[in-house]
Amino acid sequence: MATAPRPRTSTREPEEIGRRLTAWLGRRLPGARVTGITTPASNGMSSETLLFDIEHPRTPLRACALRLAADPAAYTVFPTYDMPRQHRVMSLVAEYTDLPVPRVQWLEIDPEPLGAPFFVMARAEGRVPPDVMPYTYEGNWLHAATDAERAGLEEESIGLLARLHDQFPAKEAEFLLPEGTGSPLRRHVEAQRAYYDWVVAGLSRSPLIERAFGRLEELWPADEGPAVLNWGDARIGNVVYDGFEPVAVLDWEMAALAPREVDLGWTVYLHRFFQDLTVGFGQPGLPDFLRRDAVERRYAELTGHTPRDMEFHTLYAALRHAIVMLRIAYRQAHFGEVAVPADPDGLILHHASLAAMVQGTYW
Repeated sequence: MATAPRPRTSTREPEEIGRRLTAWLGRRLPGARVTGITTPASNGMSSETLLFDIEHPRTPLRACALRLAADPAAYTVFPTYDMPRQHRVMSLVAEYTDLPVPRVQWLEIDPEPLGAPFFVMARAEGRVPPDVMPYTYEGNWLHAATDAERAGLEEESIGLLARLHDQFPAKEAEFLLPEGTGSPLRRHVEAQRAYYDWVVAGLSRSPLIERAFGRLEELWPADEGPAVLNWGDARIGNVVYDGFEPVAVLDWEMAALAPREVDLGWTVYLHRFFQDLTVGFGQPGLPDFLRRDAVERRYAELTGHTPRDMEFHTLYAALRHAIVMLRIAYRQAHFGEVAVPADPDGLILHHASLAAMVQGTYW
């Protein structure tokens, strides 16, 4: 992933989207024109993000970002893309917390204008820790920072989770619960099982992922704790920083009502994913950054809640990430970018660390 060409994420042309977006915008702001449309260098693997400016004398929103549901022709990462849900989550987070969430503007649920539903939000200026090449690699701004600067960014980033979990009223997030019965955590895990079944439908199943689901049951928390609004894709690669201060919290499509530790486990493991990848390519990475013990300690200091059952929650994060990686690999195979090996577990970049977690030897 770190050295191979970036997998295809879309079959759409930004210029064509720009023309269609101008036509759509003209019906809301007569005389407005879309200019400078670009795709961010770190554009995600699921919904698409486009950056653009609005030229119009009376709009207060000039620097914009467009969040567009995934192109069905691009072998999507997720089965559905609920743009009204994302728009609602971001609006509510802005209403109930002091997190720096970009101001959301227009929501378009009709797929006709751009080929899929979308919404427009204010664009934040700053820099994002990259995924490719990962921020753990030498040569990028975060790796080149001082220990003190990285420590400050780490504390501020953990603070985002602490404030979200503490400030947002859980009752306002009940619409995020998947259908079914049982606790929020049980519903969350069952939704992941359903997602895995969708990923492997008609294809090879992963013995490792299925063992990981079994290990989750063995580690299931005796006390799951209260459910709170989870950011979902809680990682520094989804934050825009001005210097080392967060100025925008992005990508809310995986938001959920779940125990606090679901977010924390994702934060801890997604850094370890990049760190392990970097070490595997012969670089030291950032071994003292976003360490599990430091994340847990700082979160407890900020909230008064000591994270529990983190072996379960980091395993769950690695399992969820494995399902996404498997889907991306099958998509690469669909476009002829990779060949599918006889053992589908080989398509999971972090299969060794996931196997170690299942065996209880990783930490």
